[in-house]
Amino acid sequence: MKAFFTIGLLILSNVFMTLAWYGHLKFKELKWFENAGLITIVLISWGLALFEYCFQVPANKIGFNGNGGPFSLMQLKVIQEVITLIVFVIFSMIFFKNETFKWNHAVGFLFLILAVYFIFRK
Repeated sequence: MKAFFTIGLLILSNVFMTLAWYGHLKFKELKWFENAGLITIVLISWGLALFEYCFQVPANKIGFNGNGGPFSLMQLKVIQEVITLIVFVIFSMIFFKNETFKWNHAVGFLFLILAVYFIFRK
């Protein structure tokens, strides 16, 4: 159960991280943010990133085998990276329709899946 809880928290964390890192690129389309300066954007992104940390830190604490969780440190990191890319692809396909998913992206993701296999291999 800790594994599912950890992965769920990592997914939530990565949704906020993606919004913090890339969501501001769409702000110019919103009337109330069209004239926002860099400092304003940074502060909004930091606010979003706070929620990322509210999910990321507990996910790592619960999931780490040194704290009774099911994952090693390396496994936690690889899981987080794969989730990051999945969330990012979904985000970019929904909000940045002019971005295309190409064959080389698919090959890169395949290599990440292989990384997961090798990291989890005993």
